[in-house]
Amino acid sequence: MKTTKIALLTAAAVALAGAAHADDFQPKHQGLIMLNVRVTDVAPDAGDAINTAAGAATGLHADVKYDVMPTIGLSYFLTDHVAIEAIAGATRHTVKAVGPGVDVKVHETWVLPPVVAIQYHFAPTARISPYVGAGLNYMLFFDGKDANGFKVKLRDGAGYALQAGVDIATKDRWSVNIDAKKVFFDTRANINNGTLTSKVGLDPWVVSAGLGYKF
Repeated sequence: MKTTKIALLTAAAVALAGAAHADDFQPKHQGLIMLNVRVTDVAPDAGDAINTAAGAATGLHADVKYDVMPTIGLSYFLTDHVAIEAIAGATRHTVKAVGPGVDVKVHETWVLPPVVAIQYHFAPTARISPYVGAGLNYMLFFDGKDANGFKVKLRDGAGYALQAGVDIATKDRWSVNIDAKKVFFDTRANINNGTLTSKVGLDPWVVSAGLGYKF
């Protein structure tokens, strides 16, 4: 589903770009503010072992499911090529304990993973304008709900992110945005008051597609 949405948005952007004239869109420039509203898939890459408090293996590992939610990004162009972007949104994830013959839900949590990134835009005056970025993020877990008799506590913390994307100008101040981020973040899960524990490398891929508007 998420791949189909991104493909459709990309196709629409290319079609609109091809139909528009070369001088009917606003290029990026110093002092510009750009708002992107996106559909975002946050897909954690977790699979770490669940151990006892003494460090013994249980044969289980932590599995964190992906979620798709709307997010927003707000960019300010410090120069024609360099911008700073703040990205915000919340996603909900199911945490499972998985192993041989075991696939049980233990927790569900909302995550607020804001990212602040410095970006370099290679072709700010072009209709198709790619960029790369790097920045910091903070993972905040909230409104957690335990399941199936388990008690789970996840530790908040900071990480960092790498980013690549492209803005495809359509008409006037509008554009279509395709964006991918790799967020590097480890947390610790304490289960049943520390009886079980896991160092969970979430390291999610954050893949987005949406519409942008230049102010």
